[in-house]
Amino acid sequence: MDKYRCKICGFTYDPEIGNPATGIEPGTAFEDIPDDWKCPLCGASKAAFEKVE
Repeated sequence: MDKYRCKICGFTYDPEIGNPATGIEPGTAFEDIPDDWKCPLCGASKAAFEKVE
């Protein structure tokens, strides 16, 4: 599964870790996160994330 980085603050979403603080369980692919999810650091929308190459 791919990692995604917030273009605003640099937070990286790692699907192996998930984001339990915002209700995203480990093993959840970025594509499977609800569209209304926000960056836990800066509050940017999911659309502000880009795939980490």
